[in-house]
Amino acid sequence: MSQYCKEVRGHPRSAQYRVYFKNVAGHYISPFHDIPLKAKSKEAVFNMVVEVPRWTNAKMEIATKEPLNPIKQDIKKGKLRYVANIFPHKGYIWNYGALPQTWEDPRHKDSTTNCCGDNDPIDVCEIGSKVRACGDIIQVKILGVLALIDENETDWKLIAISVDDPEASKFHNIDDVRKQKPNYLEATLDWFRLYKVPDGKPENKFAFNGEFKDKDFALEVIESTHKCWKALLHKKADGGDINCVNVQVHDSPFCCSKEEARCIVQSQNSMTSLGVSATRRCQKCELSQPYGSLGHT
Repeated sequence: MSQYCKEVRGHPRSAQYRVYFKNVAGHYISPFHDIPLKAKSKEAVFNMVVEVPRWTNAKMEIATKEPLNPIKQDIKKGKLRYVANIFPHKGYIWNYGALPQTWEDPRHKDSTTNCCGDNDPIDVCEIGSKVRACGDIIQVKILGVLALIDENETDWKLIAISVDDPEASKFHNIDDVRKQKPNYLEATLDWFRLYKVPDGKPENKFAFNGEFKDKDFALEVIESTHKCWKALLHKKADGGDINCVNVQVHDSPFCCSKEEARCIVQSQNSMTSLGVSATRRCQKCELSQPYGSLGHT
C-alpha cells in the first residue's frame, strides 16, 4: 500500500484543476514540504513527485505559492501553458517532476554555476520505461545532473530512474545511461535547449558546456538544495511568496494541524471555483492566506 494518495479537484486542462495529497492516515499534506526527501531505504533512494507524465504537453507543477502546494497547470498571461513538441518527440520525453524538501534559493549563488537558484524544488527527469501519472510518488535513484541556465538562473535537472523499473539494476551512474539508452542524454540536452524556441524565446544555455555531471556531483547538489529548504522552513531564508505551510515538519513555525489543513483545502476549493484570490481568511481555522509566506504575514 502506498504511503500517499492524491485527491483530484476540478477538471483537467482547466485553471481550477488541482491535485492535493494525503498521507496514509488520510490527512492533507504538502508534497513540497511533508513528503520526505529520502525514501526509507539503506541506499540513496529519493522520493519523487511526478508532475508531468512522459509524452504529455500540459505544464503541470507544484503550486509553490498556494497553501499545501497542490499540483496545478501553470498559467501565463491568463492562458494554460503547454510545451511544444520538439521534433521528433511528443511532449516531455521523461516522467518529469521534483524532489520534495528541496529548494533552489534565488538569493543563493551556486559556486559552480555562478548563478542563483530558480525559486523551485529541484527538477527530476525519470527515464524508466513506465509512463507515470500526475501526482504519483515514486522512489528513484539518482544517476547524474544537468545544469540548465534559464534567464541567468540555475535550474538543475536531475537524471534518475525509478527503483521499480525492470532495468533499474543496470543503472548506477550517468555513464550507464549512455550505454543502456544511446542518444537519450543528447536528446535530453536538445529538448531543454530548444523547448522555449517555439514560444519566441532564445535557446537555453547550460553550465559546464552542457556536460552531464555524475551521481556524486548530483548528490551534492541535492544536499545543498535540501539545506536551503530547511532554512526556508525555519525562517532563516526569505522565500518571498513561497508558501511554507506544512503538517508534518513539527519544528517549523509554519506547521499547522490536520484540521487546519483540511480547512485550507476546503477554503481554497471554494475560492478557486469562484475565481477569488487566495488571500481571504479561513474563518473556522483563523488562518490567513497565503499561509507561511515569509514577509507576508
